[in-house]
Amino acid sequence: MALKVTRKCLLYSVLAVVAVAAILSTILVLALRDDEEIMKSYKFSNSDLVIQLVEQPDHRYVISLVRDVTPIQRITLDHDFTDDSEVEAIPDGLRLEGHGQQIEIRNVEDTRDFSLISITRTLQKGQIISDVIHTDEIILQREVQWYGGPEQKEQYYPVQRLRFEDYAYVPKELNSAAIVERYWLNSAGLFFYVEKEVPLFIDQDENTLRFTAKKELPYYTYDDGFVFNYRIGVAKDAKEAHLKAVDKVLNKPVGIPDERMVRYPIWSTWVRYGRPISQQTVLDYASEINGYGFKNSQLDIDDYWENCYGSLIFNPITFSNITELTEQLKEMGFRVTLWVHPFINKNCQPWYTEALSKGFLVKSHNQSIGYNTKWWNSGENEASYINFNNPSAVEWFRQRLQELREQGIDSFKFDAGETSWAPEDPDVEGSTALLPSSMTTNYVRMCAAFGPMIEVRTGWTTQDLPVFVRMIDLDTHWGIRNGLQSLIPTLLQMNLNGYPFVLPDMIGGNVYGDDILTKELFIRWMQANTFMPSMQFSKTPWDIDLETVEITKQFVQLHEDFSDYILQRMRLAVDEGIPVNPPIWWLDPEDEDALKISDEYLLGEDILVAPILIEFAITRDIYLPKGTWRDGNNNQVYEGSRWLKNYSAPMSTLPYFVKTSFQMR
Repeated sequence: MALKVTRKCLLYSVLAVVAVAAILSTILVLALRDDEEIMKSYKFSNSDLVIQLVEQPDHRYVISLVRDVTPIQRITLDHDFTDDSEVEAIPDGLRLEGHGQQIEIRNVEDTRDFSLISITRTLQKGQIISDVIHTDEIILQREVQWYGGPEQKEQYYPVQRLRFEDYAYVPKELNSAAIVERYWLNSAGLFFYVEKEVPLFIDQDENTLRFTAKKELPYYTYDDGFVFNYRIGVAKDAKEAHLKAVDKVLNKPVGIPDERMVRYPIWSTWVRYGRPISQQTVLDYASEINGYGFKNSQLDIDDYWENCYGSLIFNPITFSNITELTEQLKEMGFRVTLWVHPFINKNCQPWYTEALSKGFLVKSHNQSIGYNTKWWNSGENEASYINFNNPSAVEWFRQRLQELREQGIDSFKFDAGETSWAPEDPDVEGSTALLPSSMTTNYVRMCAAFGPMIEVRTGWTTQDLPVFVRMIDLDTHWGIRNGLQSLIPTLLQMNLNGYPFVLPDMIGGNVYGDDILTKELFIRWMQANTFMPSMQFSKTPWDIDLETVEITKQFVQLHEDFSDYILQRMRLAVDEGIPVNPPIWWLDPEDEDALKISDEYLLGEDILVAPILIEFAITRDIYLPKGTWRDGNNNQVYEGSRWLKNYSAPMSTLPYFVKTSFQMR
């Protein structure tokens, strides 16, 4: 039965009860109050969750989620329904209709410990709809914290400090948004997941997160209709909500990355040598690494080794015999990887002409743009982007990489991949509802086909892949804007978006421009990295001094000592979807102090790491969550749920703590 609403400020309630066969049915109950509000609510049968609807004076509706009689979340549904709107019960939910729009709110899953709600619209081109998630909730006098969201150059954590305005939610180079899963989690035990077909833009301020659906660039704009749908998961706390999200929407990895990349450092030519590089440069570098007594997982030959960008052929002048080089490196104990990118510069002939003639390049619907793009190694309109949505282009690219492997290259470091490197308004294959982000997905899946030893730096719905995902290039300074202080927030952001195999960027950053890598910054960066899944060097400790060499060896060995445990946690991520490096609230999701901590992290559930991240600091305050902890430096034992004030950490000391119950398995 439909109820036609003509009064403002009406409250709708729909009660659901369990039938004899345990089938949920919906009952409409009306109660006229003194203020003439009509009350309706929808109650889940197996949990204490209730959905309430309140019509606002402007005819928009607010969804209130109520758990154990306590309101836990408000969502304002955007639309002028006018005073002729209708609300009706449907199987497992409610339908709102009015002014040419229909919204369905459905109970998708209902158990004692978890509820899943979907909110769905079908819209027409030209419609712009924004739903507002109220992020400033206070629940039982506790502020709600938010996690997930996009990777950013200025990576705050919790993420309600981020600010966005009409922000197209696709993987892109701007602000280092290489990971932009449509997933937000809060400390009240809720998650929001916007479906991947939605042309999503976000706005965020101190009070709200706004989801806007509209057919505008960078999305595909030529369809007449589109969907706006998202899901809301409700569990008892943030930990349980996240584990449900991994199971329902994010996916678990199907395997783990290469084990040697976990145990021993990666060495890259990039920061130390820049571009171009040569065969002799690489050999000298390998000799120095061995000479100073360091182990390795591999040596990465970075930019610029090609004879032109996009040829995938070694420059015969700077690399006279690549097979001889790889054989020598392997005799020295190194595996060899190669930096690879998805571009072809126009002056790189005949490969550019071949790719163009075969339709292997991304073109724009805009004829004035054509195939033109720009990246950091080309001029304006002097390059094109390979179309990884085209299976023939993927095979062409793979075959050329395979030829490099036949010369002794073991694997690849794949750069770029975000949608913004392609020409605007791309005209490529595949589902139009998934453009442009499907270009990122298909690129990353092509990369992952080369095995667990590869690395990528971007992803979109690719959490299932058993490969390392690298942080975007970090700058060489201490600050939160892409410096050392962004390292832990980025680690947590990636883990809470379902990417547990995080490859931190070069220790010490990339030393771009006027940046200066000091001894203190190098050591503190290296310490902060120690309990992350892998360690990656380019600037070397012997570039600084011999004391730095000895301190670095100490922490490289510490990382190796715990590498079995890192691998154990990686396998657990595969089996159960648990982050490898969770936030410290993972141990106690009700701990208000832990929920806010952004400069500490866990390895698994047994190691807590609290590095020094401020220049000249030799002490810091450390919060220990629930548990019994043994200091990794002096064996002192502490009970958790407490602060350690002014913990002493001179430059050779990394504060870390191990649960007394911990045993390496």
